[in-house]
Amino acid sequence: MVERRARPFLIGLTGSVGMGKSETAKMFERLGIPVYDADKAVGEVYGPGGAAVGAIGLAFPAAIKNGAVDRQALSDIVTGDPGAFQRLEEIVHPLVRNVREAFLEKASADDVPIAILDIPLLFETGSEKDVDATIVVSAPKEVQRARVLARPGMTEEKFAALWARQIPDDEKRAKADFVIDTSKGLDHAAAQVEAILSTIQERLG
Repeated sequence: MVERRARPFLIGLTGSVGMGKSETAKMFERLGIPVYDADKAVGEVYGPGGAAVGAIGLAFPAAIKNGAVDRQALSDIVTGDPGAFQRLEEIVHPLVRNVREAFLEKASADDVPIAILDIPLLFETGSEKDVDATIVVSAPKEVQRARVLARPGMTEEKFAALWARQIPDDEKRAKADFVIDTSKGLDHAAAQVEAILSTIQERLG
């Protein structure tokens, strides 16, 4: 029996764009596992009155519309401009980290045994050191490409820029403790989620 920790057992959930990570996170939530969503946290700091609006307005004035960050406009500005993207990261990452810390404090206070950190750039940002196990959500490249290019506003250029910022899928799979293949349908993915969760729960005792 493993002694209960001061904080939950943390699972880092990640996957390259278009792999099905968000849907996989929902599967864990339906099983009662609290999930921190890094993309949602970004949405909070980008929204009206959000913590990032002022600083982004100074750095990228054209990205602000109706008192909030227009994510499409911001994407158009930073795509293909490494310097602009770095400035954006320097603004946003500390603010998103604050949201994550608040999530962890609540999870600890609620005495939950397991929690998920859904972080798209888990390995790219070195955040795997902050978790106890890692899960990579994966699919064949042709499936990934079709999913991403079907999104509103997506272009070949934006897809290439997203691809360039992410560690290749095969490298992520090699780093992961667990891999979930989403190319065979939701039921198949859900079965993998349940199996992984059972394995971790057995380890915790």
